[in-house]
Order: sequence, then C-alpha cells, then structure tokens
Amino acid sequence: MKQILIIISAMLIALGGKDLRVLTVTTTPEMHCQNCEKKIKENIRFEAGVKKIETNLEKQLVVITYDPAKTDSKKLTEAFAKIGYTIKVISDEPATTKHKTKKRA
Repeated sequence: MKQILIIISAMLIALGGKDLRVLTVTTTPEMHCQNCEKKIKENIRFEAGVKKIETNLEKQLVVITYDPAKTDSKKLTEAFAKIGYTIKVISDEPATTKHKTKKRA
C-alpha cells in the first residue's frame, strides 16, 4: 500500500512539473470564418505535445499551449503547412501558472 502511494505521488509531481510553453501565431491565409477556426483546432490539437489551442477570429490569433519535450514551433509550423496555412510567430514563451493546463481544447 505504501509503495502505491509513493508511485501515485511521484506521478502527480511529474505531471505537475512540466514546463509548458505558449505559442502565439497569426496565419496566412487569415482565418475568416468559424470553419477556418474549426479546421485549425481540429487538426493542430492532435499534434504531439499540444495541450490546448485557442483561436481568436477578431484578433486573427492562434494560441497554442504545448509541451516542449514533445514538440516545438518548427514542428507546429509544419503541422499548419499540412493544412494549408503559413504561420508567423508572434511569441513563444514559457506558460505562466495562469496559462498552464492539462486539458485539450
């Protein structure tokens, strides 16, 4: 029983200790409708390491929270290219506690 608690504790610490990053990009062509947003979300969210993806049609931004141990901005750029988009990186910075999430959008 004690070993099980130690293992569970170690797993929780490992999950909570990930250093996530937040990538903010614009796309070319621009997102012009909800179908564009849906296409991006439905394809990019399944890339390895992507934890969360948000789109903002009005501001023309895509914000991706990802695990840098599994992916990076170059791989995400390639993923966008597969669905017909070129991206321009606005920022790629460590996630703050406010941004950290384990949920996929």
